[in-house]
Amino acid sequence: MLNASKPQITSLTVAKFGGTSVADFAAMKRSATIIKKNPNARLVLISACSGVTNILVALAAGVTDADERQQHLTNLDMIHLKILSHLQDPNRVAHSIQGLLDHIGLLAEQAAAAPSLLLTDQLVANGELLSTHLFTQILQEIGVTAHRFDIRKVLRTNSQFGQAIPDLNAISALSEQHLLPKLQDHVVVSQGFIGANEQGLTTTLGRGGSDYSAALMAEAINAETLEIWTDVPGIYTTDPRIANKAKPISEISFSEASEMANFGAKILHPSTLVPAIRQQIPVFVGSSKMPDAGGTWIKETTNSSPLFRALTLRCNQTMVTLTSLNMFHNAGFLAEVFRILSKYQVSVDLITTSEVSVSLTLDQTNTSGGAPSLPDAALNELTQLCSVDVEKELCLVALIGNNMSQTSGSVSDIFTHLNDYDLRMICFGASPHNVCFLAKENKAKHIVKRLHQALFENK
Repeated sequence: MLNASKPQITSLTVAKFGGTSVADFAAMKRSATIIKKNPNARLVLISACSGVTNILVALAAGVTDADERQQHLTNLDMIHLKILSHLQDPNRVAHSIQGLLDHIGLLAEQAAAAPSLLLTDQLVANGELLSTHLFTQILQEIGVTAHRFDIRKVLRTNSQFGQAIPDLNAISALSEQHLLPKLQDHVVVSQGFIGANEQGLTTTLGRGGSDYSAALMAEAINAETLEIWTDVPGIYTTDPRIANKAKPISEISFSEASEMANFGAKILHPSTLVPAIRQQIPVFVGSSKMPDAGGTWIKETTNSSPLFRALTLRCNQTMVTLTSLNMFHNAGFLAEVFRILSKYQVSVDLITTSEVSVSLTLDQTNTSGGAPSLPDAALNELTQLCSVDVEKELCLVALIGNNMSQTSGSVSDIFTHLNDYDLRMICFGASPHNVCFLAKENKAKHIVKRLHQALFENK
């Protein structure tokens, strides 16, 4: 017999909260209230508290100075113990929190002696393990029947530590076995970003992977909605810190949002939308600080498809220009270039060609935040094939929209506003949803601001 007083689930929602949404007790309380108000939000994935992952990454790199290492550990203690002190009954989770903090100290000592990718994943995963203990307790204290769940039981990956690849079939099967039964009677709180391989060793999906893991879990449990809660109320026409008249976008297509994520919009991790697109799961992006302010819905089709939707900026770009007379009418030159790049696992982002040269940008696959670079061995082999010029301090500006390659005059109109700037490597036509180009780092924000004013503000 059903309990009439218990809210009935009409559809499953997966909700993900980023680091700023669980930064401290007040932020966690706001996020917990969002969950309490939505009876369909049954699976909640959260990140580490803001700033924690950076500390853990620093420790994982191997801090040999004992005083410096202890300072990092003290900072971690302060972040979590301060939240703990605001709980009504801190003793319920204090032992678990202290146990994880002590474990981090031991792992940090091991990393100082011999850092490794395996150890790094074990270390950085503790940020999410800590925050989920605290968040579960806060939910319980505001009257939500919440259960903390270790996502490593179901989010199976390969053993590529630091950038693990999920096993979709295993995730689905394990979720049906271990997770779905708990969702009937509990709000399940679990970790973003982390998983485990077949041997049970902790893996991570890479920086920003919390959004991705939330989408993977939404796919695995056949959720009807995925909510991404962050510190801004949805997606804007560009970064409001660059153009203060940037406008919120109420809805956007999967195709447009994918382009925005790939070209630098920090609101979404580029991989997030892949599982959502596979299962046609609408994604809502909103602000946990202002949940009533609305947000952006990302879905298959939208009511409007404007020519220009948004502008994005991605800096720390590296452009490599390869020049050789052997390219002229030579069918094998590019094949040899890409053989070398593949050999050294160099991922290419954009590419343009002329008769005797090819320019390409390197994909941003590292987690340091700096500009990607060619491995020395790859550079040496390329130099034997052709002349190589590497240029940094560049930014990629991308204009996102619809049917751009089929709309007469759309591109020429764009560049009439940019006559004062030196633009590089203009890419257009491969996708109907974007036109992009490189610009000097010290000019890129000016370009975005000018284009936004011309295309979005003067309409």
